[in-house]
Amino acid sequence: MADERNEGPDSTAVRTALWRALHVQADPPPHVIEDEIGLRLAAPDEGWRRRPDMDPRGTSGFRAAIVARARFVEDLVAEQAGRGVTQYVVLGAGLDTFAQRRPEIASHLRVFEIDQPGTQAWKRQRLIELGYGIPDWLRLVPVDFEAGGDWWEQLAAAGFDPGRPAVVACTGVTMYLTKDATEATLRRLAGLAPGSTLAMTFMLPAALLDDADRPALEATKPQAQAAGTPFISFYTPQEMLARARDAGFTDARHLAGTVLADRYFADRTDGLRPSSGEDLLVATT
Repeated sequence: MADERNEGPDSTAVRTALWRALHVQADPPPHVIEDEIGLRLAAPDEGWRRRPDMDPRGTSGFRAAIVARARFVEDLVAEQAGRGVTQYVVLGAGLDTFAQRRPEIASHLRVFEIDQPGTQAWKRQRLIELGYGIPDWLRLVPVDFEAGGDWWEQLAAAGFDPGRPAVVACTGVTMYLTKDATEATLRRLAGLAPGSTLAMTFMLPAALLDDADRPALEATKPQAQAAGTPFISFYTPQEMLARARDAGFTDARHLAGTVLADRYFADRTDGLRPSSGEDLLVATT
């Protein structure tokens, strides 16, 4: 257990948490999402804001994209909870803090966070150390994907009811998976109870990015490779929609990053706006 705890989250999960905190600390209000709990969990060195990947100007587009997708998912969960959905699954949860920040919604759900065993052991300990604890409605589900662990089996063992609808979020994950792995996940999720909703992000091929954003994406590819989390898969919106429909979803729609930009950043005066490159699949059963 000690070794698993020391393993902790991967660098991409930590970076996402720090960008969310940086949005609160470096960007003027109104904030798209307010999340400094991930920063508390990660507990980086005091100089974390001086890291090259935390430069407020150079990373503003990435930071905005991260908070935009988080806000969209949380709005979706709140909407579906209002319609009676009682299960929320986060695939590749990392340092997700919805359960800690939005207990007025989360406590009426059963929240399942799925990630690697080392990450989950570390997060469990950190939540306890910081006084948040692990309420009964929050289930941290460890799955050893590298050893071929069956996340669906582990999810059921944690109390998930496949006979009841759910919201499933899978953000910032598909670019690290083979297309076969994502296709298998889509097929599994298409079998969820009627009334379930999936929100899944996917990375666009470089040719579909805005000219201004393309160099930044190309620059992050070798960084991701060096960190041990290389970008493997890119999708056009048409391809992702076709894969979702072939998997069995009754309805699938593409939500461009520009839609989130218009929804959450339209009235800002500081120029903060998400970079292009990551879009959303929203599919229902």
